[in-house]
Amino acid sequence: MKKLGLLVAGFIAAMILISNLGPLVGLGVSLLVLYFVVKQFLKTDSTAAKIGWGIAGFIILMATASNVPAILGIAAAYVLYLVYKNWDKKEVAVREENDPFVNFEKQWAQLNNK
Repeated sequence: MKKLGLLVAGFIAAMILISNLGPLVGLGVSLLVLYFVVKQFLKTDSTAAKIGWGIAGFIILMATASNVPAILGIAAAYVLYLVYKNWDKKEVAVREENDPFVNFEKQWAQLNNK
């Protein structure tokens, strides 16, 4: 039953990730360009160049903000990672109280301590 839930969650996350591939690529490119614009802005000493880089940075920042749905894609990728990580995880239910060997070891340790 757990595998069915993981399969459904993985399928939904994969569909969300595929539908947000465009915004993910746009977000990545715009963040890369914004990084270089900020780097150039910090390098320049000229006031006119700073104004130009500031305007360019603002335009790129607006392009980056338009790709906010990519955050859903990032969350879907994380859910897919969790599904992959938990797919082969076994549920181990060990009952130490009813195991005669564990009780024997406890009693043996109590006898040796006295």
